Amino acid sequence: MPLALLALAIGAFGIGTTEFVIMGLLPDVAADFGVSVPTAGFLVTGYALGVMFGAPLMTVLGTKISRKNMLMLLMGLFIVGNVISAVAPVFAVMLLGRVVASLAHGAFFGIGSVVAAELVAPEKKAGAISMMFTGLTVANVVGVPLGTFVGQSAGWRTTFFIVAALGVIGLAGIARLVPDMPRPEGVRLRHEVAAFKNVQVLLAMAMTVLGFGGVFAAITYIAPMMTDVAGYAESSVTWLLVLFGLGMVAGNLTGGKLADRKLMPMLYTALGGLAVVLALFTAGAHNKVTAAVAVFLIGALGFATVPPLQKRVLDYAHGAPTLASAVNIGAFNLGNALSAWLGGIVIAAGFGYTSPNWVGAVLAAAALVLAAVSSVLERRSPERHSPATTPSPAPAGAERPVAARH
Repeated sequence: MPLALLALAIGAFGIGTTEFVIMGLLPDVAADFGVSVPTAGFLVTGYALGVMFGAPLMTVLGTKISRKNMLMLLMGLFIVGNVISAVAPVFAVMLLGRVVASLAHGAFFGIGSVVAAELVAPEKKAGAISMMFTGLTVANVVGVPLGTFVGQSAGWRTTFFIVAALGVIGLAGIARLVPDMPRPEGVRLRHEVAAFKNVQVLLAMAMTVLGFGGVFAAITYIAPMMTDVAGYAESSVTWLLVLFGLGMVAGNLTGGKLADRKLMPMLYTALGGLAVVLALFTAGAHNKVTAAVAVFLIGALGFATVPPLQKRVLDYAHGAPTLASAVNIGAFNLGNALSAWLGGIVIAAGFGYTSPNWVGAVLAAAALVLAAVSSVLERRSPERHSPATTPSPAPAGAERPVAARH
């Protein structure tokens, strides 16, 4: 794998750390600004919304420059956002900093996926994508726990300064290691938008929303589930989250490797296994050992779907993949928000802290159904639903839009 993937992974590590570390620092931030913890929770919500809307916005704005320059610009935006958060005098300014940093998130992973795939041979694309996403998964194992510890010990502002420094390292790595990749000739915004006419692209994004939603339906409420149901001490939640992060790392790397061999069988296995584990977790949450095993498996099976789904979007948006790839990253965050909301509803309805697991199981099963539908369409109409037939970008000045017939 090229060293350029390391630079992308470092950037992903910083972005993953800043996304999730705030959850462990909310009480400290709330106390410092004199707001309630629920109000401080807008720092999480605002970031997620920024990712959803920022992914297509920043990608569209970046259609006029090379992908390398756009990645560098996004890392600069990430650095600025985290510095704003670190020095914020009032809560509103910190919220602004979070939103600024979030604008880089979706486009970075979207454009980064395209760049990673172009750095390697076609049969290694999913593996290359998974290498970049390893930075995000390792952030949950190393960056978030360390960031939380530093924030609680030396102040939460120190954590955001460190995250900004990670962004500087990522920016330098991209500038030094990522080769110049000029914007493909003939690709215009209308070509990028035309990719959304392909039903396979839309199905892959729907699978992303539902599949990853299944993961976060359970993990959003992991703390009360582990303490009130499994009987763990509150101090154990940190290492349980590390266990979840280890599962993410293992699943991401395994999913990328196997997806390069048999993409759809890998997707079937991961989504089917995720639905089963989430369903069993409802009963397994009452035992400490089975609960811990389930947390690891949810992380592993959930993130095993990331490389194949991202590669599937790239394959079917061939010729104009950047916007579709970035929007698919926003779809992950949409799945997170949707599942957290649904999980909260069933808990509020009195079904208990394990009930979000059933929500997650249903979402994962729905994603599995969509995967089957996608395969059926591919077999019945290969000329319309096969990535190999998606047209390449038209030469500069050509009138035929990319993928218009899809």
